[in-house]
Amino acid sequence: MKWTERREDGVVIIDLKGKLTLGSGDVRLRQIIRDLLDREEKCIVLNLEKVTYMDSAGVGELVASYTTATNRGADLKLLHLTAKIRDLLQFTQLISVFESYSDEAEAIASFNGSN
Repeated sequence: MKWTERREDGVVIIDLKGKLTLGSGDVRLRQIIRDLLDREEKCIVLNLEKVTYMDSAGVGELVASYTTATNRGADLKLLHLTAKIRDLLQFTQLISVFESYSDEAEAIASFNGSN
C-alpha cells in the first residue's frame, strides 16, 4: 500500500492507494496513524478512494486506528469509501462506527472548531 499526506485547513488527509490487507497495508496504516498521533495531529481523514481491496485485517486495522485515535483525543474520519469497502463495513455492522464522507470539503468542515 502506498500513501501520501497532505494538509487542508488544519486537517491531515492521508490518501491511501493499493491493498489494505494482512501483512501489507495493515501494518503501514497502524504506523501512519501512530506517527500522526505522536505529532499531536487531532483531525485525520483517511481517503480510501484508491484502496483496491481490503480484507478482514484491513477492517480490523481501521477499527484499531479509530480506537487509538479516539483514546488519544483525535478524530479519525473516512473519505470516499468505494462500493466494496462500504459493503464490507455494512456487512460487519461497522459502518455506524465511522463518520464517512463522499465530499472532501464536507469531511474537512466536519471538524468545525476541533482543528
